[in-house]
Amino acid sequence: QVQLVESGGGLVQPGGSLRLSCASSRSIFNLGTMAWYRQAPENQRELVATITTSRRTNYADSVKDRFTISRDNAKNTVYLQMNNLKPEDTAVYYCNQNGGSLAWGQGTQVTVSS
Repeated sequence: QVQLVESGGGLVQPGGSLRLSCASSRSIFNLGTMAWYRQAPENQRELVATITTSRRTNYADSVKDRFTISRDNAKNTVYLQMNNLKPEDTAVYYCNQNGGSLAWGQGTQVTVSS
């Protein structure tokens, strides 16, 4: 069973930046397209960004031009660089295969507040 461990969250002021990491216990190259999701309190989990094995990326409109997803297949790690953070970005962030077919990790809390 693949284990995904997210890290890098925290409390940041509006306009600030964070870099999230997601370490996989298995080769992410073999996992194919990877994705970041987020879930805010009382909201459903939503797709934030995806990255294919050829590093083609796609983003939700709400984070486009502010977030950047990347992957390091050698380290089996997926990243999410988040810039110009807004209070509405506050959520628990998770990574998974695109489609969410793997067991979910614990996620990492991102709180954007002054």
